[in-house]
Amino acid sequence: MAFRIISSGLLKVSCNNICYNPEVKKANAAFLFQIAYRNIFQQSLSKNLELTSNDALVVKNRPGKLPLVELEKNRPLVILLKWMLAQRKHVDKYLELYLKKGFDILTVSTSMRQLLWPTKGTQLIAEETLSFLNDNRGFQPLLVHGFSVGGYLWGEILVLMNNDLVKYRPIIDRIKGQIWDSTPDITEFAKGFPHAIFPKNAVLRAAVRKSIDYHLKTFQESATQHYVRSSQLFHTTPVRAPALVFIAKNDPIANLDSVSRCKDSWDSMGMKTYMKCWDKSRHVSHFHLHRKEYLETLENFLASLDQINAQDIVPTVTMKAKAKAKA
Repeated sequence: MAFRIISSGLLKVSCNNICYNPEVKKANAAFLFQIAYRNIFQQSLSKNLELTSNDALVVKNRPGKLPLVELEKNRPLVILLKWMLAQRKHVDKYLELYLKKGFDILTVSTSMRQLLWPTKGTQLIAEETLSFLNDNRGFQPLLVHGFSVGGYLWGEILVLMNNDLVKYRPIIDRIKGQIWDSTPDITEFAKGFPHAIFPKNAVLRAAVRKSIDYHLKTFQESATQHYVRSSQLFHTTPVRAPALVFIAKNDPIANLDSVSRCKDSWDSMGMKTYMKCWDKSRHVSHFHLHRKEYLETLENFLASLDQINAQDIVPTVTMKAKAKAKA
């Protein structure tokens, strides 16, 4: 019964209509129109992995293994870790954004069932992701862009990396930057997740909270301990590439204090970290609600990264230029 409540709520939140102002609607519609009428290469690699490119890539299927992509030269790749039940039209905006900048995109998805049972779900996705990156070494440099539950999935990937740093060091070295958008600490799953499903219904939020608490207490070995380990590795990551964090003060799912503690942990390890925080926004909707600020912040971040030579998304005003204009 508990899982039925969660599932029905997820369907409702995935279909929840967000009211934007006319300018935001117009800009988002333009993005969707462009991606709908371009000749884009998309290849499903597995149930949870999909590859997108501006060019027709040569993909060779292999029995019992993920496909191998034949590349004549290195190609920059974004690892896009989607949020739960992300709709195609919403994800397409980010695909278009990175395609315009000359990136290929590896999109990684996670279902509710895979989240609840890590050993049969998210950990297998983590293995697949690393296997693809390890076998297709021509995809470099790498950029990670994760949303919401994508942060937890990345933690599972980091656990595997940390267990065999010699094997995965080449992948770690290929990662030149990471962007985290509305990523909550998975150990606070029971606090934030009910708000995502039933933001306006306190009774159902309480029911979901109880069901999640029961799951965490009952399935310590098969679930909870893996959430804790993922969180630990996300905070003490072996991937020390610069990181940009998008967050909002009023996000009940990705708590600002929790996200700030993670950023402080990265700072203490000498990582270059940046945070863009809005007073008011919505979980995984910062790009939609604050498009200009989002793109300018992202562009400035990408311009600062080593070996990332991407086309501008929007005209960028640097801090030096601003100071010059004031003078």
